[in-house]
Amino acid sequence: MQVLIPSGPSLNACSSNDLSARVARIIDDVAAQGWSLQTHCIAPALTLELAEECRKRAEAGLLVLAGVGRSALAVVSEGLRGDHIQWLDAGQSDACDQFLAAMNELRQALNQALYLGLEDFESHFALYPPGAYYKKHLDRFRDDDRRAVSVVFYLNEDWQAEQGGALRLHLADGSLHDVLPQAGSLLVFLSADMPHEVLPATRERLSLTGWLRRRGVGVF
Repeated sequence: MQVLIPSGPSLNACSSNDLSARVARIIDDVAAQGWSLQTHCIAPALTLELAEECRKRAEAGLLVLAGVGRSALAVVSEGLRGDHIQWLDAGQSDACDQFLAAMNELRQALNQALYLGLEDFESHFALYPPGAYYKKHLDRFRDDDRRAVSVVFYLNEDWQAEQGGALRLHLADGSLHDVLPQAGSLLVFLSADMPHEVLPATRERLSLTGWLRRRGVGVF
């Protein structure tokens, strides 16, 4: 098993050219292996703002225990997952709007290069209390095939490997890759092809989790 500890340029370095270069690498990785891990795709100041936004919403009681299944039919199952979430909508905050704009840029680039037919993006804040986890699963629902590409953006400063909390990818060749939830790291993978799980951590774990979606052809 390989543990992927994000590394990259200085936290002060994040120009539009950096973002463009990372989008190109995401496209290459997704085409070749179905997933990609990039660092510092979003300005560090914005990453901090998003982390603060997540904590403020949690303190206000706006994050609720996540359910399993499509939102209208979701059932809370604490034996399967223990994260607390709140969905993003445009206009909620400047920081969230900037994040949504960046994901729209990624959506357009993936469409142009890989012809995925991605039409929109849905996302939520996710807060895992210490000890919480999410057992192995796929992101695409059996009765709804719109989720095509999963995106996870991490908001945790100074994360250490011994604190746990990795997202574990189960790859097609049987190998495992553990991705630590370090602030500024962006994980992108094909929703239907990548079983994964979130391991428990010894500290609070924050992220923005979302899905680039295509027009549904199997929605019941």
